[in-house]
Amino acid sequence: MTSKHSPIEPNILYFGTPVVLVSTANEDGTPNLAPMSSAFWLGWRAVLGLGARSQTARNLLRTRACVLNLPSDELAAAVDRLALTTGADPVPPAKHERGYRFVAGKFERAGLTPVPSETVGAPRAAECPVSMEAVVEAVHGLAEDDDKLRGGVVLFEVRVQRVWVHDEIRLAGTDDHVDPDAWRPLIMSFQKLYGLGPQVHPSTLARIPERLYRSTDVDRARVTPPIPR
Repeated sequence: MTSKHSPIEPNILYFGTPVVLVSTANEDGTPNLAPMSSAFWLGWRAVLGLGARSQTARNLLRTRACVLNLPSDELAAAVDRLALTTGADPVPPAKHERGYRFVAGKFERAGLTPVPSETVGAPRAAECPVSMEAVVEAVHGLAEDDDKLRGGVVLFEVRVQRVWVHDEIRLAGTDDHVDPDAWRPLIMSFQKLYGLGPQVHPSTLARIPERLYRSTDVDRARVTPPIPR
């Protein structure tokens, strides 16, 4: 069979991942809210790839806590209102070159509502169907082998302590399942925003009960007390 492939050199390899609105607490106690899509989950842990000079990275290194808010495709306009904004003042040179500007009130800019979290100081975004309170467990470097890239990106390993969902995406009659037919995450692919369509084919993997993937982090989360108010 003749291959249909041909070599190319894409400037970025963002083939499509869910958008995450990361909320953190600034030094003065105000909330920061930043859109990103360089994230993936394993069990109740996530790895977040962030620019080392971003306000979110600074806040994570200082507070060791955040909320991962997952917007639905209906919130695309709210997410886009945060594009080319940063909570860092002064604006980092690389972002300034790309047209970013400083905005202090990120929740107000997006038109989203901050609500108190239970175990971390950063607020949740009320309109997002999924919000996950998390703490930083480890910080890793990226591209340590390259003198020009070293130090530019930080990988945060975070552990989720609370998961909040809108009832509309909870699988009816359960307290531990999200209904994938009801959940419509916002997807970023090559800098553009997309929704998620219906299931295209039955999944053999879905025959495995989700409980078999359950990790001990769930037990740790269950006994994590609320922070004093």
